[in-house]
Amino acid sequence: MGGGSTSSRALIQSAGGAYRLSAELMKQEFERGGAVLHLLLRYTQALMTQMVQTAACNKHHSLDQQLCRWLLLSLDRLPGTEMEITRTLIAHMLGVNSAIAHEGVLKLQAAGLIHYKAGRIHVLDRFALERRSCECYAVVKQEYDRLLPFQLAA
Repeated sequence: MGGGSTSSRALIQSAGGAYRLSAELMKQEFERGGAVLHLLLRYTQALMTQMVQTAACNKHHSLDQQLCRWLLLSLDRLPGTEMEITRTLIAHMLGVNSAIAHEGVLKLQAAGLIHYKAGRIHVLDRFALERRSCECYAVVKQEYDRLLPFQLAA
């Protein structure tokens, strides 16, 4: 973003492949002012929408709705319907303790929306998760789809 460093940290939420690019090369491409610049600006706009919507969601919606939103957003970035995720990470992402996060996961499992076992969540009914989520999921998804309307090859 031009500041030379950041005070934030990256957190990997799920297993899978990734790409790595040197910061210097990325900076050079960004400074060219072409497609990479525009892609990164659109991504930043989408990410800012997600951050603002998450803050509002955390203030105004139930833990159940927040968990559904978070699961759906995570699922949107994965190739299938399964994710490896610990309840500690779920708790961290939702800002609650592990026992409360586990209780939320068990509620979704009891409702038949997911299957959870040994750090693995398999989404059984995505449409039911979407109905159970608050409007925050749709707001964020629509913005990502609008600004980044393509899928990267895995």
